[in-house]
Amino acid sequence: MSIEFIGMAATQKHTETEIETVPDGPVVDAAYLRALAGAHEDAGFDRVLVAHSSASPDGFIIADQVLTGTDRLGVLLAHRPGFVAPTLAARKFATLDAFHPGRVALHVITGGDDADQARDGDITDKPTRYRRTDEFLDVLRLEWESTAPFDYDGEFYQVRGGFTPVRPDGRIPVYFGGASADAVRVGGKHADVYAFWGEPLAGIAERIAEVRAAAPHGRDPRFSVSLRPIPAATEAEAWERAREILRLTRERAGELKKTFNIDGSAQQGSRRLLDFADQAEVHDERLWTAIAKETGAAGNSTALVGSYEQVAESLLDYVDLGVSTLLIRGFTPLADATDYGNLIRLVRAQALTGIPA
Repeated sequence: MSIEFIGMAATQKHTETEIETVPDGPVVDAAYLRALAGAHEDAGFDRVLVAHSSASPDGFIIADQVLTGTDRLGVLLAHRPGFVAPTLAARKFATLDAFHPGRVALHVITGGDDADQARDGDITDKPTRYRRTDEFLDVLRLEWESTAPFDYDGEFYQVRGGFTPVRPDGRIPVYFGGASADAVRVGGKHADVYAFWGEPLAGIAERIAEVRAAAPHGRDPRFSVSLRPIPAATEAEAWERAREILRLTRERAGELKKTFNIDGSAQQGSRRLLDFADQAEVHDERLWTAIAKETGAAGNSTALVGSYEQVAESLLDYVDLGVSTLLIRGFTPLADATDYGNLIRLVRAQALTGIPA
């Protein structure tokens, strides 16, 4: 099984350990985005995630900048159903794919934070949002795949004579995340790749079985796990760096939460990470939960700590469970993107030979 590595795009330099109340520099720093994209491509990443929030710059423009500025690197473009009509969203993705064939993927973000949704004018509850996402993806597929005009009648979307010649040449893969029962139901139906946050191995095995059980007959989704590796030349050096990251996070987590109104308590995935953090600070030898606990697990926040060889082996433990995509991002994004090239080479070499690199 081939292993896909996904990193993270950003238009300004900040992380949980670096951010201040007002980050230095412009919100959109084109030179920084280009440098970050180039570092990911040079390190061997397959894609970068273009994330989404109510405060984010426009993701389609960021994605185009990443794709135009690199030769091979793809994008995983996050999109929230409900703000753009699915027919129009389908054409936007297909147009981007036409300029950069085979390098575009869609990450469906239904929206777990009511406050963040409301800042963009959406005051629906989560069950409603998942019903809307289900219909959105129905219509999106029809717009991409129909060779004749189609009609659609749903609770949220009605289309009459939908048709466009702007269709992807091939399949734009759909990634999907969420830990609730509604998420599993909708994601099992639509996802090409179902994405999980970095839970212990037993938790990921449980989630994979859950999604597979929800997938309609004949569908066989792939799986992704998101982690924040902290590797170093030796295990001791890695833990020294991890403790320093935790110290900085403790200094700034409160201001971060206040500035961005971060609250993971409403998200089932965050609650799962916090439950694991309450059980133990370290799971499976290297999965470190302290950052998740400190930040309220309002995102990708569990780390793998150890030497490069140890972290590579831990990543391969997830692959052995059936995970084919590893979304890894660091705490100093540009430096870590370059450094992760060492991990990527180790993981791929060992996956190919079965012998530790």
